[in-house]
Amino acid sequence: MSFSGFIVQLLNGLASASSLFLVAAGLSLIFGVTRIVNFAHGSFFMVGIYVAYTLVDRLGTGFGFWPALVMAALAVGVLGALIEVVLLRRIYKAPELFQLLATFALVLVIKDAVLWLWGPDELLGPRAPGLAGSVMILGRQFPSYDLFLIVVGPVVLGLVWLLLTRTRFGTLVRAATQDREMVSALGVNQAWLFTAVFALGALLAGLGGALQLPREPATLEMDLNTIGAAFVVVVVGGMGSIPGAYAAALLIAEIKAICIWLGVVDVFGIPVSFSKLTLVVDFLVMAVVLVWRPWGLFGKPQAPSRYVGMQEEPLRRPSRAYVIAVALFGLVLVAMPLLTAGSPYTTVLLIDLLIAALFAASLHFIMGPAGMHSFGHAAYFGLGAYGAALLVRASGMPMELALVVAPLVAAAGAFVYGWFAVRLSGVYLAMLTLAFAQITWAITYQWDSFTGGSNGLTGVWPSEWLADKRTYYWVTLALVGLGVWWLRRVLFSPFGYALRAGRDSQLRADAIGIDVKRMQWAAFVIAGTAAGLAGALYAFSKGSISPESLSVGKSVDGLVMVLLGGIQTLAGPVVGAVTFTWLHDTVARNTDYWRAMLGGIILLLVLLFPQGIAGFAKQLFDRRRHKAEAVELKEVKA
Repeated sequence: MSFSGFIVQLLNGLASASSLFLVAAGLSLIFGVTRIVNFAHGSFFMVGIYVAYTLVDRLGTGFGFWPALVMAALAVGVLGALIEVVLLRRIYKAPELFQLLATFALVLVIKDAVLWLWGPDELLGPRAPGLAGSVMILGRQFPSYDLFLIVVGPVVLGLVWLLLTRTRFGTLVRAATQDREMVSALGVNQAWLFTAVFALGALLAGLGGALQLPREPATLEMDLNTIGAAFVVVVVGGMGSIPGAYAAALLIAEIKAICIWLGVVDVFGIPVSFSKLTLVVDFLVMAVVLVWRPWGLFGKPQAPSRYVGMQEEPLRRPSRAYVIAVALFGLVLVAMPLLTAGSPYTTVLLIDLLIAALFAASLHFIMGPAGMHSFGHAAYFGLGAYGAALLVRASGMPMELALVVAPLVAAAGAFVYGWFAVRLSGVYLAMLTLAFAQITWAITYQWDSFTGGSNGLTGVWPSEWLADKRTYYWVTLALVGLGVWWLRRVLFSPFGYALRAGRDSQLRADAIGIDVKRMQWAAFVIAGTAAGLAGALYAFSKGSISPESLSVGKSVDGLVMVLLGGIQTLAGPVVGAVTFTWLHDTVARNTDYWRAMLGGIILLLVLLFPQGIAGFAKQLFDRRRHKAEAVELKEVKA
């Protein structure tokens, strides 16, 4: 831990901060104006470095290197504009979460498009001409190109600041950030403003990716890795604040650099590896900032949108016909292992479908009736899975008892995380849940002696009487059915009515004596318990568990399930879980480019059924019922 090493690490942090700022600035602009949580922004970063690689290869590594980087950024900007015009413009009036679903589908499509064009191998670009060497700083070698990147960040910040404060376009962007409906009412062409902002945001992300060409190889994992870090920077800095994004990028990058410089330090005789904290330090910073200052370092409370999406209808108890249909469907599910005796894989797939249905139903519980968006629901699924595995392996607890205790472990996690989360709202609440999930994932990933680290835990099998997959399927069906029934039962209890009252109008709920935050906190615990049961069932069904069960991807899968089925119906999460899991399995087994096909199907469903599959079916049924009632009324009057 020398002083020279400290200075060099700080410089490395500055270089990384510049790259991160370019991506975060574009994401902040897009969210500030369009209110879209753009999951595809990391894909623009990835496309930028791949396009830059091709252009440098074609134009040459000499004079053509720098124009190639600029051209790559412009190409990504054009791509962003096309995506906004062709796709996003069609769904601006859809609920915001469905816009998020569309951008997630774009991630899948773009990833496979890059795979098809450039292949699966890493692509390492050439050194930058004129900056290929290094300079001596306090006796240590430091790359010249990194010094160039340190300068790029403030230059881009200055140019964007001038654009937003000294031009008519910037005035419109700032106005739209505060009140986009009023901007439209004043006669501004809102559609083209959105297109221009989206193109500018994509251009900045593409430039950030292109500038990384001499520093790191182009890989297919860049999209999701980048978007997570960019979200953190935007939230910490404050939604819509460009200076805030730069300050947050500096803060996070420098903290990471200091952690690397510290390495392993003895704290009261206990060795602590600070370098391992680099996997989670950005989410730790985000969690602290959101708890201390909910709107970010430079942010302000967002003006509420006048468009609130589809009107929430009161939940009604199921009709007699619906109950009969569910009972018949349940009998079919009970008989499925017997009907598909010749296909053991079908039973395995059915178990996965049931577990996914319970996981999605638990997420829907806090997203729909409670009105709280969560990007980190996989934390409770993973806590239940690891809880079950560790209870069986470490303590020798019977599998049957572990299925009871493991959901309580997840409930304990939801109890702690929910206490902080319910103090926020909107995207800030969602990002805090993501931070907690990533912190949990990092602990699980790095605690080798307890959780097995990256390898996970194996040998987690059910009891002998459940060794037959058909028997395990029936037990899973019973427990999942019980879990879904319990969630529905809670929603039709006085607690459920109070929970929905707080969602619809917190002010009115407070006025009649409902403690909304306490209700929401309890909803977190209930949802976490159900997700933990799903995780425990998953662990015993697979015989092993890995940190992937707590990853961002698992949380995103849950979001997709809920939104695909329809957030405004109780049957939506079950329908969405079955649809998504079945599509994922079927498409993945039949093509190498399953992501693109799955993403295309999701995009098609979003465009055709913006209210979700179950929501569309309910809407269609209600129309026919109202039409029949109108005909009957007319006949009575006649």
